[in-house]
Amino acid sequence: MKAGRFFTLFVAFTALLLALPAHAQYPAAPIKIVYPFGAGGSGDLLVRIFAERLSATLGQPVIVENKPGAGGALGATAVAAGPADGYTLLSVSTSFVIAPGLTAKPTYDPLKDFIAVSRLSFVPNILVVNPQVPAKSMAELVSYARANPGKLNFGSSGNGTTLHLAGQQLKSVAGIDIVHVPYRGSSQAVTDLIGGQVQMIFDSMPSSLPHIRTGALRALAVATEARVPELPDVPTTAEAGFPQ
Repeated sequence: MKAGRFFTLFVAFTALLLALPAHAQYPAAPIKIVYPFGAGGSGDLLVRIFAERLSATLGQPVIVENKPGAGGALGATAVAAGPADGYTLLSVSTSFVIAPGLTAKPTYDPLKDFIAVSRLSFVPNILVVNPQVPAKSMAELVSYARANPGKLNFGSSGNGTTLHLAGQQLKSVAGIDIVHVPYRGSSQAVTDLIGGQVQMIFDSMPSSLPHIRTGALRALAVATEARVPELPDVPTTAEAGFPQ
């Protein structure tokens, strides 16, 4: 898996219709979708659009609840502990399957406690920096980090997320000393990136794209196999000299 790729899945702790009596009509009550990160990020916006359309299709209210923390593990744990009746769903990213492997005592099993319903999206990650950072390419960023060990902070949406692991992978591959700053959602990390509290981030492209276009952020590379149509002048990480 490319470290920069960010998958959003739609997962339910339920046997869905199989768990309901034969005569029951599903859904017969409002549905809740737990999004285990903060509001305002690209994943949050995606699930809210989906919830609105799902509500129109099913004829029942579909409510989105943000439950951030522990790289998405808090929300997943809460859903896993809830009733398996098809009325509490969970929207997750790749960190959903990563987080249990980062702790000695996992609080949920992504394979046994959940049933996958549908993949909602595929979102590329992009390396962006605050314009105050004197680097206009990945190579220049790495050179700057080597000359200033421990002075560059990179934000993420939490420990174990793809944003965190992509930064750690760059740190390992390039042999640089950069400091991880975890947030409860990518929107908070991007806000602090624009404000200069952190200097760089591997972010999901939709949340950074408007800021790249206004010049508030500078894009250095996309973590995909090919360039993205929205930013044709931005190279891939492989083109930038970091195929790992």
